[in-house]
Amino acid sequence: MSTHQSAYRKFNSTETALLRLYNDLLVTSDQGQVSGLCLLDLTAAFDTVDHDLLLQRFDNKFGVRDQAKEWFKSYLTGRSYCVIYGGGTSATVLVTCTVPQGSVLAPLLFILYTAELADVAAEYGVKLHAFADDTCTAILATCRRQ
Repeated sequence: MSTHQSAYRKFNSTETALLRLYNDLLVTSDQGQVSGLCLLDLTAAFDTVDHDLLLQRFDNKFGVRDQAKEWFKSYLTGRSYCVIYGGGTSATVLVTCTVPQGSVLAPLLFILYTAELADVAAEYGVKLHAFADDTCTAILATCRRQ
């Protein structure tokens, strides 16, 4: 798990994410540099997880293959939902994106899904801090002037 991830890690929280960001901004300012700050809040972030892309990342980035990958595939795929209200039932919809809500795996799957974001940020000299949960996903990024 990325060291830039502040949720679901022991001794890390929204407070540590904000303290790290604040510290990075102060250090940059003390060095006479200019910082830019980009805040990204993904509402219903767990609903954005594409199953096929997540399974590709399991294989390519984390080396999860064979039986373990098949277990995750069976866990994610074949899910559907419908709404029952007032004696009526809606059409059934096949779920192709999202992680099962309320599951203990949902946060971990989302963090694995977004793990490459830290790699891309580092490639461009951007320092990334992330906090993810069911209600809010915040990605805080600072970039120094070269």
